[in-house]
Amino acid sequence: MEEKLLGKGHEIYENGLRLGYTTGSCATAAALSAAKMLMNDESDILKLETPSGITLILEVLNKKIEGEYAYSEIRKSSGDDPDVTDGILIGAKVRKRNDDNIVITGGEGVGTIKRKGLFGKVGEHAINPTPRKMIQDALKPFGGFDVEIYVPNGREIAKKTYNENMGIEGGISIIGTTGIVHPMSEKALLDTIKLELNMNKEEYGTDEIVLVPGSYGKDMLKKMNVEKPAVEMSNYVGDALKMALEDGFKRIILVGHIGKFSKLSIGIFNTHSNVSDTRMEAFVYYLFKMNAKREDILKICSQNTAEIAMNMAIDMGYSEVIKLMEKGAEERVRRYLKKSDLDVKVIIYSMERGVI
Repeated sequence: MEEKLLGKGHEIYENGLRLGYTTGSCATAAALSAAKMLMNDESDILKLETPSGITLILEVLNKKIEGEYAYSEIRKSSGDDPDVTDGILIGAKVRKRNDDNIVITGGEGVGTIKRKGLFGKVGEHAINPTPRKMIQDALKPFGGFDVEIYVPNGREIAKKTYNENMGIEGGISIIGTTGIVHPMSEKALLDTIKLELNMNKEEYGTDEIVLVPGSYGKDMLKKMNVEKPAVEMSNYVGDALKMALEDGFKRIILVGHIGKFSKLSIGIFNTHSNVSDTRMEAFVYYLFKMNAKREDILKICSQNTAEIAMNMAIDMGYSEVIKLMEKGAEERVRRYLKKSDLDVKVIIYSMERGVI
């Protein structure tokens, strides 16, 4: 069987998109390279087998030996997956031990677990089980080592990820179950939503959850003085609702901007603009239910954004349209989940006026 190679000089495509390799693979390769340097092997190219069966061919960067420590770094590639960690350096600082133990810790730029429900204990560095095993397996033939994984600029990069929401602070996570990044950003996001819901259920033990499309929704919760666990669902309203129900939440509160939740009010459960753009149709429907004047409906629905349309409707005396949209969204959520007795609350806000 022909060996599958990925990395320097080699590409693998899946459904027309390039595969990449995980932070876990980079950490393993950096650790292995540094360990080999301590045994006088300073090769610039490293070969690493991943759990997926794909072999990585990786260029070793920024090698050096200082005292009893060897340092190596590997540049991550996410392939065609739009990941903020694409192109970052993952490094390892390694020294030989007098026993056969391999002790793995995190250094600068590697996050620390602050909440229960993740892949490690609170207080440990965010290096998940597969990378830990990969490092152990790679170094074990050569004896015992102290291994510190670090990520230059990892603290700044982490601010662009979901890590803080998930309870990982101070840096990024060293992750990966197969060692390979498949270009499935939607699946990765849905997995993150699922994990965060699970964590909230375990940590708070509550039957109530708040779902928001993004950080603006969380900001609005603060302005409303609402102190409840909240999960960002991006545009995947339907998926997040199903997951919340599966996790046993009995009361679901959704807080979102009029631009996304106007769509929800007429039964759109993926609010991405590439999937649906029914904002003005929602205004038409609910203004008509209010017996609004035809010329008023036309004027409101000729606006470029739902934010402007909402503010115009309020100024023209149709503020009740927002409450109708909220009630309509609640009813459609119940229908979507086929649960007529579900305790669900939808709150719509605008950037200018907040919650009406």
